[in-house]
Formats: sequence, structure tokens, C-alpha cells
Amino acid sequence: MGAADQTNKCGMALIEYRVYKLPGFNVMKTKGILLILAVSLLSMTGCVTHKKYNLLQADYNASQVALAESRSDAANLKSQLESCGAANRELKSQYDTLQRTLYQSVLASQSGNVNISKLVDQINESNGYIRRLVEAKSKSDSLLMVLSNNLTRSLDTNELKDVDVKVLKGVVYISLADNMLFRSGSYEISPNAMDILSKIAKIIKDYKNYSVLVEGNTDNVPINRTNIRNNWDLSALRASSVVQVLQNRFDVDPSRLTAGGRGEYNPVATNDTPEGRQLNRRTQIIITPSLDQFMDLIDKAPDTDSSDVR
Repeated sequence: MGAADQTNKCGMALIEYRVYKLPGFNVMKTKGILLILAVSLLSMTGCVTHKKYNLLQADYNASQVALAESRSDAANLKSQLESCGAANRELKSQYDTLQRTLYQSVLASQSGNVNISKLVDQINESNGYIRRLVEAKSKSDSLLMVLSNNLTRSLDTNELKDVDVKVLKGVVYISLADNMLFRSGSYEISPNAMDILSKIAKIIKDYKNYSVLVEGNTDNVPINRTNIRNNWDLSALRASSVVQVLQNRFDVDPSRLTAGGRGEYNPVATNDTPEGRQLNRRTQIIITPSLDQFMDLIDKAPDTDSSDVR
């Protein structure tokens, strides 16, 4: 290609690029202008170089890429704007629903003439009643634990082998082995048991507000005595013997004592083995808190009738 041809090409490219950059560019309207400029350029002696042309072409291509990216960004922004608009409409709908609900609640409250102040007073009264019950039970549980600990400390190692002391569900259970209290098939208390019963009696007398139930238990082996019909009789007679010793020998108030027999029907182990039957032959001294304080609280329970609250 000659120098003149190259000059023509470069001139036309430069004109085309600059014209394309003009605002409001229209190909048909500017074709004449391009022709005039091209003729004028041919008369010139100079021309842009091939390197300059390539730089201009690269600039043009970059501009086109940037334009495409800008259009893509604009489309993305438009989509985000539409999403935000939809979310805003949803929030407004929820707000309107909440507002209607609140308005309806206010109307219902007014129409029902709810006495909020009286309702709060009833709730506070009930809470106070529950708190007093919990405090009474906690105090009782603490005293029972002290009672159990005092009794355990008063027994020596040998005595503890035949005596089991437990606190379960607000009750002290003192379980005495059958062979420690009685001879086989008898309800007469052994002299060797008096020392243990004296220690138990002292604890009972120290806690005057507690009731005492003495409960006899046997295994399921039938008894063969002329004056004892069955295990019911034996268990009841043994409980009665313990109660009378506590009353007559150790001065425990008899109004606090109850004797009962459960026969063979309250086992703690299997009756199929000698060891199990030995565990079932026992006498339990059950110490329970006086129910008077709890009954007093029940009598003072707040009125839970909600008909007054309208």
C-alpha cells in the first residue's frame, strides 16, 4: 500500500471515530460531511500514524465495553429497585395488618370492660400464696433433713447396720430390721432394741410438730401361731408394740402416734430369696410434717373465681 493510500485510510478512520463520538450522530445525515472531510484530508500532506490509529481503535473498543457494562449495571440496579419496592409493599401490608389487629384488640378490651387493675391484684395475691406454700415446704424439708442427720449421728456403727434412715418426698423413713426388734414370729420387743428406740424417741420428742406413723411389714411366709391369724395380725401387733414402748417407756405424746400393719403387701424386695424376705420383714417409723400449717394456707387460698373479672 502506498503512502497516499495509507494516508487516505488513516484520515478516514480518524474522521469516522470522531464523528461517531459526536452527540446525536446519524450516519445518513453525516455521509456528506464525511465525504467533504475525506477530500480535504487527501489534499493534506500529513496523516496520523498506524500506531495512533490502533490506539484510537482500542479506545473505541474499551468505550463500547464500558457502555455494555454500564447498561448491565443499570439493569441490575433496576431489578434490585423492583425487589426493594416489593419488600416495602409487603412490610406496609404487614404494618397495616398489625395496626388493624391492635385497633380490634383495643375495641375488644373496651367492649369487654376488663378490669386490669383487679386482674393484676388477683395475680399478685396468687403469687404471694404460692410463695408462702413454697416457703413452708422448704422450711419443712430443711427441718426433716436436720432430723435425719441428728438421728444418724446418734446411732453407733453397729446400730446403723440394723437401721436405715432416709428422707423421701418430704418424709423421714426410719426402717428397723425385724431381727433387731423381735424374735421370729413374735411381736414382743427384744430388750436389745430399747437403746435404739430410746434414741428415736428423743428425736421424735425434739420435733413436737411432726406426726409419727409406725408401720409393720412382713414377708409372704404364712405364720403358724395360735394367737395370730395371719401376717396382717403380726404386722399390726408389731407396730402396736413399738407405739406402746414409745408412749409408755419414753413418754412420746400418744396423740402424735399411729400404729398400722401392712402385712406382706408392701415388699421392698423379692420374697423368692432368704435375703429378700429378710428385707421385707421390717418395721418403719415414718415421721411427717404436721399438715396444720398447710391446711391453714389452703384455707387462706385466694379466690380463683374469674367471674368477677369482666
